[in-house]
Amino acid sequence: MQIAIASGKGGTGKTTLAVNLAVLLSEKFSGTGQKVLLADLDVEEPNSGLFLKGDLIEEQVNYRMVPDWKEDKCTLCKRCANVCEFNALAFLGISVMIFPELCHSCYACSDLCPEDALPMEKRRMGVTRRYRLNESLEFMESRIDIGVEQATPLIEQTRKYIKENYDDQWMVLLDSPPGTSCPVMEAVKDADLVLLITEPTPFGFHDLKLAMDTMGELGKKYAVVINKYGIGNDEVLHYCEQKQIPVIGKLPHLTEAAVLYSKGKNMVDTLPAIRNEIEKIYSGILKLTEDRA
Repeated sequence: MQIAIASGKGGTGKTTLAVNLAVLLSEKFSGTGQKVLLADLDVEEPNSGLFLKGDLIEEQVNYRMVPDWKEDKCTLCKRCANVCEFNALAFLGISVMIFPELCHSCYACSDLCPEDALPMEKRRMGVTRRYRLNESLEFMESRIDIGVEQATPLIEQTRKYIKENYDDQWMVLLDSPPGTSCPVMEAVKDADLVLLITEPTPFGFHDLKLAMDTMGELGKKYAVVINKYGIGNDEVLHYCEQKQIPVIGKLPHLTEAAVLYSKGKNMVDTLPAIRNEIEKIYSGILKLTEDRA
Protein backbone atom coordinates (compact mmCIF):
# COMPACT_ATOMS: atom_id res chain seq x y z
CA MET A 1 0.00 0.00 0.00
CA GLN A 2 1.23 3.49 -0.84
CA ILE A 3 0.06 6.58 1.04
CA ALA A 4 1.14 10.00 -0.25
CA ILE A 5 1.25 13.05 2.01
CA ALA A 6 0.77 16.25 0.02
CA SER A 7 -0.30 19.87 0.44
CA GLY A 8 -1.19 22.86 -1.68
CA LYS A 9 1.76 24.83 -0.28
CA GLY A 10 4.91 24.30 1.75
CA GLY A 11 5.15 24.59 5.51
CA THR A 12 1.79 23.05 6.40
CA GLY A 13 3.16 19.92 8.13
CA LYS A 14 3.74 17.28 5.44
CA THR A 15 7.02 16.14 6.93
CA THR A 16 5.64 16.24 10.48
CA LEU A 17 2.80 13.94 9.51
CA ALA A 18 4.96 11.65 7.36
CA VAL A 19 7.68 11.18 10.00
CA ASN A 20 5.36 10.66 12.96
CA LEU A 21 3.10 8.30 11.04
CA ALA A 22 6.15 6.28 9.96
CA VAL A 23 7.46 6.04 13.53
CA LEU A 24 4.08 5.00 14.94
CA LEU A 25 3.53 2.36 12.25
CA SER A 26 7.00 0.90 12.70
CA GLU A 27 6.15 0.36 16.39
CA LYS A 28 2.84 -1.27 15.49
CA PHE A 29 4.40 -3.50 12.83
CA SER A 30 7.37 -4.64 14.95
CA GLY A 31 7.53 -8.43 15.00
CA THR A 32 4.63 -8.86 12.56
CA GLY A 33 6.62 -9.10 9.33
CA GLN A 34 5.01 -5.97 7.98
CA LYS A 35 7.34 -3.01 7.37
CA VAL A 36 7.29 0.72 6.68
CA LEU A 37 9.21 2.74 4.11
CA LEU A 38 9.16 6.53 4.28
CA ALA A 39 10.33 7.97 0.96
CA ASP A 40 11.00 11.71 0.77
CA LEU A 41 10.12 12.75 -2.79
CA ASP A 42 10.50 16.47 -2.12
CA VAL A 43 13.79 16.18 -3.99
CA GLU A 44 14.53 19.91 -4.00
CA GLU A 45 14.31 20.14 -0.22
CA PRO A 46 14.09 16.72 1.49
CA ASN A 47 13.63 17.30 5.23
CA SER A 48 12.42 13.97 6.59
CA GLY A 49 16.03 12.91 7.12
CA LEU A 50 16.40 15.62 9.76
CA PHE A 51 14.11 13.56 11.99
CA LEU A 52 15.04 9.98 11.07
CA LYS A 53 18.58 8.76 11.73
CA GLY A 54 19.61 5.33 10.51
CA ASP A 55 22.37 3.29 8.91
CA LEU A 56 23.10 4.02 5.25
CA ILE A 57 22.49 0.81 3.31
CA GLU A 58 22.57 2.04 -0.29
CA GLU A 59 23.53 5.11 -2.28
CA GLN A 60 23.14 5.52 -6.01
CA VAL A 61 23.69 8.37 -8.44
CA ASN A 62 20.79 9.16 -10.77
CA TYR A 63 21.15 10.15 -14.38
CA ARG A 64 18.91 11.29 -17.18
CA MET A 65 19.55 11.05 -20.90
CA VAL A 66 19.97 14.11 -23.16
CA PRO A 67 21.08 14.37 -26.81
CA ASP A 68 24.61 15.37 -27.77
CA TRP A 69 25.00 17.00 -31.20
CA LYS A 70 27.68 15.50 -33.45
CA GLU A 71 28.63 18.17 -35.96
CA ASP A 72 30.58 15.83 -38.22
CA LYS A 73 27.50 13.67 -38.85
CA CYS A 74 24.78 16.33 -39.04
CA THR A 75 23.37 17.32 -42.46
CA LEU A 76 21.35 20.22 -40.98
CA CYS A 77 18.03 18.73 -42.11
CA LYS A 78 16.27 20.43 -39.13
CA ARG A 79 14.14 17.35 -38.39
CA CYS A 80 15.29 17.25 -34.75
CA ALA A 81 14.23 20.83 -34.02
CA ASN A 82 10.89 20.31 -35.73
CA VAL A 83 10.04 17.20 -33.70
CA CYS A 84 11.02 18.52 -30.26
CA GLU A 85 7.89 19.63 -28.38
CA PHE A 86 9.90 21.19 -25.57
CA ASN A 87 12.15 23.53 -27.61
CA ALA A 88 15.20 21.76 -26.26
CA LEU A 89 16.94 22.08 -29.64
CA ALA A 90 17.40 25.19 -31.77
CA PHE A 91 18.30 25.04 -35.48
CA LEU A 92 20.66 27.95 -36.17
CA GLY A 93 21.19 27.41 -39.91
CA ILE A 94 24.79 26.25 -39.60
CA SER A 95 24.50 24.31 -36.34
CA VAL A 96 22.12 22.80 -33.76
CA MET A 97 22.13 24.09 -30.20
CA ILE A 98 21.04 21.81 -27.32
CA PHE A 99 19.36 23.12 -24.16
CA PRO A 100 19.72 20.20 -21.70
CA GLU A 101 17.64 21.92 -19.01
CA LEU A 102 14.61 21.84 -21.33
CA CYS A 103 15.06 18.24 -22.50
CA HIS A 104 12.46 15.69 -21.32
CA SER A 105 14.53 12.67 -22.46
CA CYS A 106 11.83 11.54 -24.88
CA TYR A 107 14.44 10.32 -27.45
CA ALA A 108 12.39 11.72 -30.38
CA CYS A 109 15.23 13.81 -31.84
CA SER A 110 17.76 11.01 -31.41
CA ASP A 111 15.56 8.23 -32.79
CA LEU A 112 14.36 10.26 -35.78
CA CYS A 113 17.76 11.64 -36.79
CA PRO A 114 18.62 9.88 -40.11
CA GLU A 115 22.36 10.45 -39.62
CA ASP A 116 22.63 9.33 -35.97
CA ALA A 117 23.96 12.78 -35.15
CA LEU A 118 22.17 13.07 -31.79
CA PRO A 119 23.17 10.10 -29.59
CA MET A 120 21.71 10.22 -26.07
CA GLU A 121 24.24 10.65 -23.28
CA LYS A 122 24.07 10.50 -19.50
CA ARG A 123 23.73 13.67 -17.43
CA ARG A 124 23.86 13.43 -13.63
CA MET A 125 20.80 14.86 -11.84
CA GLY A 126 20.96 13.70 -8.22
CA VAL A 127 21.47 11.03 -5.58
CA THR A 128 19.18 8.52 -3.86
CA ARG A 129 20.06 7.19 -0.40
CA ARG A 130 18.41 4.42 1.64
CA TYR A 131 18.70 4.06 5.40
CA ARG A 132 17.59 1.31 7.81
CA LEU A 133 16.43 2.48 11.23
CA ASN A 134 15.22 -0.83 12.66
CA GLU A 135 13.76 -4.15 11.55
CA SER A 136 10.47 -2.55 10.51
CA LEU A 137 11.43 0.94 9.29
CA GLU A 138 13.44 2.17 6.33
CA PHE A 139 13.89 5.70 5.06
CA MET A 140 14.75 6.84 1.54
CA GLU A 141 15.47 10.27 0.12
CA SER A 142 16.35 11.57 -3.32
CA ARG A 143 18.20 14.85 -3.52
CA ILE A 144 18.56 16.82 -6.77
CA ASP A 145 21.94 18.34 -7.65
CA ILE A 146 22.34 22.11 -7.44
CA GLY A 147 21.70 23.64 -10.86
CA VAL A 148 19.48 20.82 -12.18
CA GLU A 149 16.19 22.45 -13.11
CA GLN A 150 13.72 19.58 -13.49
CA ALA A 151 12.69 17.66 -10.36
CA THR A 152 10.17 15.40 -12.08
CA PRO A 153 12.65 12.97 -13.74
CA LEU A 154 14.36 12.26 -10.39
CA ILE A 155 10.99 11.70 -8.69
CA GLU A 156 9.99 9.39 -11.53
CA GLN A 157 13.14 7.28 -11.13
CA THR A 158 12.69 7.10 -7.35
CA ARG A 159 9.06 6.09 -7.73
CA LYS A 160 10.01 3.31 -10.18
CA TYR A 161 12.72 2.10 -7.80
CA ILE A 162 10.16 1.81 -5.00
CA LYS A 163 7.75 -0.05 -7.25
CA GLU A 164 10.42 -2.57 -8.27
CA ASN A 165 11.96 -3.15 -4.84
CA TYR A 166 9.18 -2.94 -2.24
CA ASP A 167 6.38 -5.49 -2.32
CA ASP A 168 3.05 -5.76 -0.45
CA GLN A 169 4.93 -6.48 2.77
CA TRP A 170 5.71 -2.78 2.91
CA MET A 171 3.51 0.18 3.68
CA VAL A 172 5.10 3.01 1.69
CA LEU A 173 4.65 6.61 2.86
CA LEU A 174 5.52 9.25 0.26
CA ASP A 175 6.47 12.72 1.51
CA SER A 176 5.53 14.65 -1.63
CA PRO A 177 6.72 18.06 -2.89
CA PRO A 178 4.47 21.02 -2.03
CA GLY A 179 2.16 22.70 -4.52
CA THR A 180 0.08 21.41 -7.41
CA SER A 181 2.55 21.23 -10.30
CA CYS A 182 4.18 18.35 -12.22
CA PRO A 183 6.47 17.10 -9.39
CA VAL A 184 3.47 16.61 -7.11
CA MET A 185 1.51 14.76 -9.77
CA GLU A 186 4.50 12.50 -10.44
CA ALA A 187 4.94 11.81 -6.71
CA VAL A 188 1.33 10.74 -6.06
CA LYS A 189 0.92 8.75 -9.29
CA ASP A 190 1.05 5.30 -7.62
CA ALA A 191 -0.58 6.23 -4.30
CA ASP A 192 -3.64 4.31 -3.12
CA LEU A 193 -4.63 7.30 -0.99
CA VAL A 194 -3.44 10.90 -0.73
CA LEU A 195 -3.51 12.72 2.59
CA LEU A 196 -3.86 16.47 2.03
CA ILE A 197 -2.57 18.31 5.06
CA THR A 198 -3.59 21.89 5.66
CA GLU A 199 -3.93 24.60 8.31
CA PRO A 200 -7.26 26.07 9.47
CA THR A 201 -6.49 29.52 8.05
CA PRO A 202 -7.69 31.40 4.93
CA PHE A 203 -4.34 30.77 3.21
CA GLY A 204 -4.44 27.09 4.13
CA PHE A 205 -8.02 26.76 2.91
CA HIS A 206 -7.21 28.45 -0.42
CA ASP A 207 -4.27 26.14 -1.12
CA LEU A 208 -6.18 23.08 0.07
CA LYS A 209 -8.84 23.69 -2.58
CA LEU A 210 -6.14 23.90 -5.25
CA ALA A 211 -4.73 20.58 -4.06
CA MET A 212 -8.22 19.04 -4.03
CA ASP A 213 -8.79 20.16 -7.62
CA THR A 214 -5.48 18.58 -8.65
CA MET A 215 -6.30 15.25 -6.99
CA GLY A 216 -9.74 15.37 -8.60
CA GLU A 217 -8.17 15.80 -12.04
CA LEU A 218 -5.87 12.86 -11.35
CA GLY A 219 -8.76 10.73 -10.10
CA LYS A 220 -6.97 10.06 -6.80
CA LYS A 221 -8.78 9.13 -3.61
CA TYR A 222 -7.90 11.64 -0.91
CA ALA A 223 -8.63 12.67 2.68
CA VAL A 224 -7.78 15.75 4.72
CA VAL A 225 -5.65 16.19 7.84
CA ILE A 226 -5.73 19.54 9.65
CA ASN A 227 -2.50 20.63 11.28
CA LYS A 228 -2.24 23.26 14.03
CA TYR A 229 -5.88 22.68 14.85
CA GLY A 230 -7.08 25.32 17.31
CA ILE A 231 -5.82 28.37 15.46
CA GLY A 232 -7.70 30.14 12.66
CA ASN A 233 -11.30 29.12 11.97
CA ASP A 234 -13.49 26.17 11.00
CA GLU A 235 -13.83 27.05 7.33
CA VAL A 236 -11.92 23.92 6.24
CA LEU A 237 -14.11 21.65 8.38
CA HIS A 238 -17.36 23.19 7.11
CA TYR A 239 -16.21 22.92 3.50
CA CYS A 240 -15.21 19.27 3.88
CA GLU A 241 -18.53 18.50 5.54
CA GLN A 242 -20.47 20.10 2.69
CA LYS A 243 -18.41 18.24 0.06
CA GLN A 244 -18.41 14.98 2.06
CA ILE A 245 -14.61 14.90 2.09
CA PRO A 246 -13.26 12.83 5.01
CA VAL A 247 -11.21 14.67 7.64
CA ILE A 248 -9.32 11.85 9.34
CA GLY A 249 -7.12 13.78 11.76
CA LYS A 250 -6.64 17.10 13.55
CA LEU A 251 -3.14 17.63 14.89
CA PRO A 252 -3.47 20.13 17.74
CA HIS A 253 -1.53 23.39 17.81
CA LEU A 254 0.99 22.84 20.65
CA THR A 255 4.01 24.88 21.62
CA GLU A 256 5.72 21.65 22.68
CA ALA A 257 5.32 20.30 19.14
CA ALA A 258 7.10 23.33 17.69
CA VAL A 259 9.93 22.90 20.20
CA LEU A 260 10.38 19.22 19.28
CA TYR A 261 10.28 20.06 15.57
CA SER A 262 12.99 22.69 16.01
CA LYS A 263 15.18 20.04 17.67
CA GLY A 264 14.62 17.45 14.94
CA LYS A 265 12.65 15.06 17.16
CA ASN A 266 9.45 13.16 16.50
CA MET A 267 6.30 13.88 18.53
CA VAL A 268 4.53 10.54 18.89
CA ASP A 269 6.95 9.39 21.59
CA THR A 270 6.38 12.32 23.95
CA LEU A 271 3.13 14.10 23.07
CA PRO A 272 0.03 11.93 23.75
CA ALA A 273 -2.29 14.40 22.02
CA ILE A 274 -0.29 14.07 18.79
CA ARG A 275 0.00 10.29 19.15
CA ASN A 276 -3.77 9.92 19.57
CA GLU A 277 -4.41 11.88 16.37
CA ILE A 278 -1.81 9.89 14.43
CA GLU A 279 -3.58 6.71 15.63
CA LYS A 280 -6.87 8.13 14.31
CA ILE A 281 -5.21 8.96 11.00
CA TYR A 282 -3.99 5.38 10.65
CA SER A 283 -7.49 4.08 11.41
CA GLY A 284 -8.84 6.46 8.76
CA ILE A 285 -6.31 5.19 6.23
CA LEU A 286 -7.33 1.59 6.85
CA LYS A 287 -11.01 2.45 6.52
CA LEU A 288 -10.53 4.36 3.27
CA THR A 289 -8.28 1.74 1.66
CA GLU A 290 -9.95 -1.46 2.83
CA ASP A 291 -11.76 -1.83 -0.51
CA ARG A 292 -8.74 -1.05 -2.71
CA ALA A 293 -8.09 -3.38 -5.59
